[in-house]
Amino acid sequence: MAVAVGRGFLVQPSSYSSSPTSHNKLYKPSLGSATTFWSTFAPQRYPQVAVQAQQRPTWLPGLDPPPYLDGTLAGDYGFDPLGLGEDPKSLKWYVQAELVHARFAMAGVAGILFTDLLRVTGISNLPVWYEAGAVKFEFASTRTLIVVQFLLMGFAETKRYMDFINPGSQAKEGSFFGLEAALEGLEPGYPGGPLLNPLGLAKDIKNAHEWKLKEIKNGRLAMIAMLGIFVQAYVTHAGPIDNLVEHLSNPWKKTIIQTLANSTS
Repeated sequence: MAVAVGRGFLVQPSSYSSSPTSHNKLYKPSLGSATTFWSTFAPQRYPQVAVQAQQRPTWLPGLDPPPYLDGTLAGDYGFDPLGLGEDPKSLKWYVQAELVHARFAMAGVAGILFTDLLRVTGISNLPVWYEAGAVKFEFASTRTLIVVQFLLMGFAETKRYMDFINPGSQAKEGSFFGLEAALEGLEPGYPGGPLLNPLGLAKDIKNAHEWKLKEIKNGRLAMIAMLGIFVQAYVTHAGPIDNLVEHLSNPWKKTIIQTLANSTS
């Protein structure tokens, strides 16, 4: 009976052997036996597979990632069930799109939780987050705010797209009202500089894989959190802090299962 241990194969007799010393000694096969064949050739194949699996983690263990996802991208675990990244140009665009959505989600989750905490604790008289858009402000009308938002966001997104098409073009002198030095333009998606990287955590963006990985992981988690906040508001008509307080008041009966069951009844 052959038993694999570590990187090689130890050939050991079965427990049913009649030899009185079979439990204390390893069996030494002859040159022409079948066990010699397995102990010679099998170790060349199995250790190689094990090392390859350790070097490339995937979103589903044992799954072979597509060839265009070779692990060089930050947060690449071979997840692309629809094959959206087969085209190299499309893959570059999807990488930037995910990065932008991740950053918006992180900002959105932080903003919703912070303002909801101020509202629930009574520190500030703020509306619940999904009703904030209907609030009328005294310093400007809703139409004015929409126009200003379109202009500012349109300018920022246009600059980002131009830098994506021609990397480094938006860091040239005179391309950003003289503020190019404050942005530096490290690479598409990472403008950097004292304005957007005040702590200087990733000055060498080419070797900042760990920081990129942390950002995209937190961003993906924030996107899932935003989806949860949307569904939660639709079902309960309350903010996330209100839902948390209600759950903590009766953890065994105030759960997502009871909430969904009551909403459908």
